[in-house]
Amino acid sequence: MKIYINGTGAISPQQTAVGAAFWPAVQDYTTNRLKVVDPDYKQWIDLKQIRRMSRVIKMGVGAAQLSLQQAGISVPDGIITGTAYGCLDDTGVFLQKMVVQEEQMLTPTAFIQSTHNTVGGQIALLLGCHAYNNTFVHRGFSFESALLDAIMFLREGEARQLLVGGLDEITHFSHAILQRFGLYKTNPGHSGSLLQLHNKGTIAGEGAAFFVLGAASTPHTKACLAGVQTIYKPTDNAAIQQATTLFLAAHGLLAADIDLLITGRNGDVDDDQWYNTWTTAHFPGKPEAAFKHLCGEYPTATGFGMWLGANVLAHQQVPAEAMYSGTVPAKINNILMYNHHLTTHHSLILMQVC
Repeated sequence: MKIYINGTGAISPQQTAVGAAFWPAVQDYTTNRLKVVDPDYKQWIDLKQIRRMSRVIKMGVGAAQLSLQQAGISVPDGIITGTAYGCLDDTGVFLQKMVVQEEQMLTPTAFIQSTHNTVGGQIALLLGCHAYNNTFVHRGFSFESALLDAIMFLREGEARQLLVGGLDEITHFSHAILQRFGLYKTNPGHSGSLLQLHNKGTIAGEGAAFFVLGAASTPHTKACLAGVQTIYKPTDNAAIQQATTLFLAAHGLLAADIDLLITGRNGDVDDDQWYNTWTTAHFPGKPEAAFKHLCGEYPTATGFGMWLGANVLAHQQVPAEAMYSGTVPAKINNILMYNHHLTTHHSLILMQVC
């Protein structure tokens, strides 16, 4: 059974919320932290409610509304979200107040809105959706887990159209902590040249990407989601090669049938060697696009990658800024995306034209 991508929406460090096929002009950064380009949230959220919402909630609501508008529906049959960090800003606010106020006279708002399922709940409240609502907090598999849940739900006939998304934010405190672990480059240069830097570290990112997945095609259908595969802590590159071969075979495909690769290259020399080995051994000469120099590295960045892939299939073009190697094929039927987060959480996502 095919799963149809009937609507997409993304709020990211690029201008992805302005209605263009991809973005009007690429945003180039010279820091190791990429923040989202905030649209005018008043078009979706009442002013009184905006005041009480943290950034990540507004990002999620905005991306969800963009995908629903594209799909031409107002209320989905269920909402499934994936987030690794949750509402970090609200968590930090509450913890700071606990210390400053010595645990006295604490207002509960920040605590209530700090839970990981807050975004899914807020979207449901705004839409008046009383159906299935679930949030996955599985580190680098958070978004992929949401996709797998949606696929099973649709195949069981429990729903016709589901709103599915992945989102994470970076805050001053979380960025400082992760920087201490050596995750980010100290001198990143321009984000546009990130993938040409073969040294340690990457750049931090954030964003929200939502999709309306359906059991049937509609006039708004952009692409098909053919399958999702997760591989946790593979022993070596050979395990990824074997998983890729079996994944393609399960969908009746060979490596030669893939028209475009999308990889999660992030400029870290150790992280990128996984992609180098994968492309060289399995897909020599295949055109390859990348996305983390556009959105940064974060656990649910595959949401941005899937947003890119769905729009590539819908418009049959790849932005020049996204191409890493090779020439864009004249016809793109099959896209295979491979991503890993911190070398432990590896995933494959197959998208096709419908």
